[in-house]
Order: sequence, then structure tokens, then C-alpha cells
Amino acid sequence: MRKTAILALIALIAGAQTPTQNLPNIKFTATSNLVIVDVTVKDKAGSPIDNLKAKDFTVLEDGKPQKISVFEFQKLSEEPAPPAPPPSIQDKDVLPEDPVTTISAEDPGKVQYHDKRLLVLFFDFSSMEMPEQLRAQEAALKFLDTQITPSDLVAVMLYTADIQVKTDFTSDRDVLRDVINALPIGEMAELADMADTGDEDEEDTGSAFVADESEFNIFNTDRKLAAIEDATRKLSALPEKKALIYFSSGVGKTGIENQAQLEASINAAVKANLAIYPVDARGLIAAPPGGSARRGATRGAGVFSGSVQNKQRLKINDSQETLSTLASDTGGKAFLDSNDLSLGIVQAQKEMRSYYILGYYTTNTNPDGKYRKISVKLNNHLTAKLEHRQGYYAERVWGKLTGQDKEQQLEEALSAANPETDLPLALEVDYFRISPLAYFVPVSLKIPGSVIALAEKNSGGETQFDFIGQVLDERRSVVGAVRDSIKVKLDTTDAKTLAARSFHYDAGFTLAPGRYRMKFLVRENLSGKMGTFDTRFVVPDLVADSMALKTSSVIWSSQREPLKAAVGAAEKAAKKIVAANPLVTGQEKVVPSVTKVFRRSQSLYVSFDVYDAASDPAEPRARDVEVSLSLFNAKGLKAFQAGPVRASELAPTRPEAVPVQLQVPLKGLAPGRYTCQINVLDVIGRKFAFPRTTMVIR
Repeated sequence: MRKTAILALIALIAGAQTPTQNLPNIKFTATSNLVIVDVTVKDKAGSPIDNLKAKDFTVLEDGKPQKISVFEFQKLSEEPAPPAPPPSIQDKDVLPEDPVTTISAEDPGKVQYHDKRLLVLFFDFSSMEMPEQLRAQEAALKFLDTQITPSDLVAVMLYTADIQVKTDFTSDRDVLRDVINALPIGEMAELADMADTGDEDEEDTGSAFVADESEFNIFNTDRKLAAIEDATRKLSALPEKKALIYFSSGVGKTGIENQAQLEASINAAVKANLAIYPVDARGLIAAPPGGSARRGATRGAGVFSGSVQNKQRLKINDSQETLSTLASDTGGKAFLDSNDLSLGIVQAQKEMRSYYILGYYTTNTNPDGKYRKISVKLNNHLTAKLEHRQGYYAERVWGKLTGQDKEQQLEEALSAANPETDLPLALEVDYFRISPLAYFVPVSLKIPGSVIALAEKNSGGETQFDFIGQVLDERRSVVGAVRDSIKVKLDTTDAKTLAARSFHYDAGFTLAPGRYRMKFLVRENLSGKMGTFDTRFVVPDLVADSMALKTSSVIWSSQREPLKAAVGAAEKAAKKIVAANPLVTGQEKVVPSVTKVFRRSQSLYVSFDVYDAASDPAEPRARDVEVSLSLFNAKGLKAFQAGPVRASELAPTRPEAVPVQLQVPLKGLAPGRYTCQINVLDVIGRKFAFPRTTMVIR
């Protein structure tokens, strides 16, 4: 399998920020080898058994007995608390003078809350429109007024642009009520509906085409899951069993999400003895075929054929699938399609019955990051149903690894079920046809410089990256692989501005049409931080006859660089591979913009191939492809038009491919969000295509 790999020198990010740069700097710190296991013991009738002692339990890790050092029984009430007295005139609608913004925790393994049920109300305002935000707020207030029990302690967290702890665990209903009433209703609501593909069955906004926001939704999805992982870290120091009630309007899918972030969030929750109970704040959804009152009617014939209804239902199911996965894999339950959202909190409340806290200091102190299986048994011939987590992933300490260990770590981390998320990544997969049965698949990986540590040198700084990746087909066979270790040296100026820059890595694979899974792992060798990107993608078959004009992926870029400026394997790659790379023109290479964020001082470079355009009867090698570019603003009005330009020559290394390249200065455009549409017309064959994307100009 041929492959090329390039690590570009640091490239300036548009506007100095990307959606991934604001991710929390999540970090593992191993302070002890204490492992906490929360165990629910039920009899045949499903009632809790509450008279057991530490000697009645045996705990095994990977089959080896462990000494129980922490033992406590948590007896929880299920009867609602009496109504709270009305607040006095002095205390009414007054927030605490010093609101708590952290989750307090005592020494590891020390039970802080005795006979208490720990519930976390987590409001994800980045996924909810204003009606859903209000509905979630009302559900929380109803729970506090009529459904809370004397055993319940409630904490409140809010996620907008970042995660905030609004209050620590408390049973003071007045404080909780004030915090819930003070939630910033309306904030971030504009980001809740971001997966508009703009096909003929979508809302008619009065413009020719609507924005395709999938690029931004990818990072938005990852940030939602990273926020859940961050909340889990804040709660992990508490040994008690915990339930996180996650209010959201679903987590949308675009087809190229980072599956690794979902797995990391689930693994972190399991390790922290945290069950997630997602509550869909949209309630019972009945989407009218012609469009709801909040959106315009659909266009096209889909409303009559039933395709609109099918797409609406599929979109809802996709947004709820991640919620169901979070619930089932952490021991919680998803609450969907119901208008009484407070029942979702009650569901978590009832599921968390009386339980035992067992803690032991593991005899396996090797910080290898591997999975440890936990099993709990009852002694003295006692029989009952036990519920507990099945295992955990050990901590990994970078400084204690040898050179051989570090190499083995890369191989194991790539295939491990526990992905790495210390290093945030953004990845883009594209495709270009290079023969009837083969496609060149360039992969662009971006790493924000703000999370990279540098070793200070006299003339700047330096670091080293390790890259390892695999592409698997539907039979799980490895059909492509890459392994690189690249050292980067920065001068004083670049080192000082690292937080506003990014590292860009390119790899290329040659694949046949089909469905694939790609997994990439990156390690920064100064700190040992690692990041995993796991996604599925499709290489389409562009040989079959079609009424539409066939094109490759469209590369949107703001940067071209000389090939000689690249660092690493590109200089050693075979000349034939470099020549066949559609991103290389002469001695220059196009660097894809993964995040589609540009500055007004830059130019927009657009590159793609047009396939199987009709030939000119008078000149068999000649084609006539007309291309123009249109930019539509947020109101759907055309803000810019470039072209048309003509492309007529076939690529020398790619059969029946007409390469197209556009360069558009952005200095005349106002900052904001735009729909960028490429209008492609095969003049002779009378076929057309309209690829488009969303871009932001800052």
C-alpha cells in the first residue's frame, strides 16, 4: 500500500481560534491506587439487601483477590420530601452571596455524603433552542417542588461555550431554585439547529440554497461530548454513586464524527461510578410534513412522496442515538419522547437505590493504561443479584515509560477500546479518482498549537510528534497504514505565537470504492499527550453512469506552500505518488482548511476534479467546463460572485479528470458566516453540480 505523509510547518489559523481550541485541557493525575466499586445488591424480588458486612464480599481484579479497605452502606429514601415552606421576604429571589463554582471533594476514598443520593442536573444549552431550555428549566423546578426526597443532594452544571458548575451538591431547595431560575435562557440557542444540508426537501428560506453547517457541527458534537467528560472528571473524586441527568435536544450526527470522543466520555463516566440519564428536552416530537410554525415550508415534491417525513424522522433518530449510547453504556437510561421531563429525573432517582461502597488498593500498580476486569462475589453461600461496573482502565504515567514502552504504547493505544483525548484533533477525509478502480484519499489532520508544550532552546523551541494510523475495510482488514515520527523546530517568533497557530499533518492512501473506518493516533513526545480520531467514511464509485455531473471532494483552503518547505516523509516519497497527488501543482501543495475559518486578509483557494465531462466532437482531448463561485450571507442573499471561468484540459496523471482551481480574495467581504457554492457546468454534456459548504470570515 502506497502512502505519503507530510507535516507542514506551523500554519496560522484564521482568526487565531478554531472550534477545537476551546476544548478543556483534560488531564489524568494518578494520586493513589485506590479503586472504588459501587455495588447494588438485590434479592429475588428486586428489593435492596441492607444487612451485609465487608466480610460478605470478595473483590477480584483480573482474577486476583483484593483487600477491601473502604466499606460503607448507603441507605437511600424514595419517599418525596414534604413541601418546602415559602421563602421569607428577605430571602425571596436572592442568590447566595458567594455561589459555589466547584465540586468539593475530600481525601480520595473518603465518603463525604452518607446515605445521600447524588444527582447532577446538567443543562446543555448549546444543543437546545429557547423552548427546550424553558422546558428543561420548568422540569427541574417541578422536581425540586414535588419530587425531591430527603436523601437527594443536587448539583447544577451548565454548558454553553464552556462548562460551569452553578452549585455544588446541596439539599437547600431555595438555593437550587434560585440557581435554576437564574439560568441564562436564550444563550447559545442559535447554535442548536446546525445540520442543514440544504437539499430540495428542506426549509424554503427564499434563497436559492441554504447553508450546509455540517463542518461546524462536527466540532460542536465533539465539544458536547468533551464537556460531559470534563463534568465526569470534576465528579470522579467522589467515591459515591452518582447520576448525571443530561438535558439536551439530542446530539446530531454528520457521518464523520470522532467516535473516539464518545468512547472516552463513556469510559470516564464508568470509571467515576457515574451513570448518565439523558433527557430529550424536545419532548414528544410530531413534525408536520409541511413544516412547523418555527420554520418555513419545505420545497420540492418530497412533501407529497413521503421523503420529507422519512428524513425528519431519521434526523431525530440520529440525534437520539448518541443519547441512548451514553445511557446504555454507563448504566443509565435515556428519557425520550415525553413532555413531562421531570419524570426523567425521577427515573434516575428511582434507579439509584441503596448500595454498598467497596474500595481497595489494587495490587497491580503498573501505570500501563490497560483494562482491569473487576468481579464482585458474595461469600458464605449468599445468593443475590449484584450490579457494579465491570472494570476500568489504569492510569498511564508518561515519565515512567522507556523507549521500548513508548513504541509499544503507540501500537496498543491505536487498537485499545479506551481512546485518548488529551490532545484535541480535527480531521478531514477527501477523495479523488486516479483510475477506474482506485481513489487517492488525502487525510488532513490539524492540532491546535495552544495545547502543545515546547522544549525551550536558545533560538526558539522544539517538539516531536508521533503519528500512527490505520484504514480498515468492512471486513476489518487493514488496507492502509501510516507511521511517522517528526521533529519540529520553531524560531523565537513562531514559538511565542504558538497559541495562535496550529500544526497540520497530511497523509494519503490509495483505496477502492467502499466503506471504511479510519483511526488516527497522535502523540506529542514532550508531555506524552495523545489524541485519537476515529471515524467512518465512504469512497463513492464515480465510474457508473449518472445524470449528475461527477466531481471529487472540494478542497477549501487559505494556504499554499512549497513542497520543499514540508518536513518529514514528503521529500522521500516516490515522485510518481507526488505527481498523482491532486493537491500538488508543480512545486506547490494546497493545505486544506479543516475548520473552514478564514480571515479577510487571506485568499480562498478552491481545488477539485470534474470527471467524465463530454468531449468536444472537434477535439477529442478537449472539454468545456464552466465554473463560478457564489457566496450567500446568513440571510440567503448573494454577497459575492466570481467567474465564470473555463477549464478544458485533462489531468495528465488522472484519466478523464478535468482539474479546477480558483483563487478568490476575501478582503471585500464583511466578517460573518457564508454559504460558499461552486457552480459547475459541463457545457457540452449539459450536466451540472453545485457542491457547497459553510465558511466563516473573521
